[in-house]
Amino acid sequence: MAKKTNDGGKPRRRLVRELLGIATVLLLAMTARATLADHYRVPTGSMLPTVEVGDRIAVNKSAYGLRVPLTQTWLLRTDEPAAGDVVVLASPVDGETLLKRIVAVPGDLVAVRGGRPWRNGAFAPLDASGRELLGGEPHAVSFGAGGPDFGPVSVPAGSFLVMGDNRGNSLDGRSFGWVRREAVFGRAVGVFARDGRPSWHPL
Repeated sequence: MAKKTNDGGKPRRRLVRELLGIATVLLLAMTARATLADHYRVPTGSMLPTVEVGDRIAVNKSAYGLRVPLTQTWLLRTDEPAAGDVVVLASPVDGETLLKRIVAVPGDLVAVRGGRPWRNGAFAPLDASGRELLGGEPHAVSFGAGGPDFGPVSVPAGSFLVMGDNRGNSLDGRSFGWVRREAVFGRAVGVFARDGRPSWHPL
């Protein structure tokens, strides 16, 4: 008598393997997005003219170190946010994700007058085109009415002052105060889509 074989389990086993494979890929993708790189859609005009409403921003989440996936706990810190960096952060008011520029770092004596940041005795210089120089790299700003003044006050350890480039129309550190190091998710490196079309505008 021929030996019976049960092949009904093979499709099920194959399906289970495929589902496990898909789950593994999704987990790795989620982990990479949480710890290495991500993207962000800009909902407001607080960073005009540098970043426009609706722009898609590439974010390097490992720029300042590596975190335990899906937490704010650091595994390794490799660098510190610097003046001039455009960063994605959690608002200290409500946890909402924001895009802002760091204008002062721990230990700085900082003030803001008419939308212009003053650090350690001098205003951030402007180049011949009226672009602001923070950290050595020029970026466009819109001063408008300037927004609220701030300081002078020393930036405490582990904290940063952030502002939007649209100085007359930005809810930022002048209103909500310091941003803690742990609230900075990563450094924005560039606009990769504008008006629904691929593009690249480094930040």
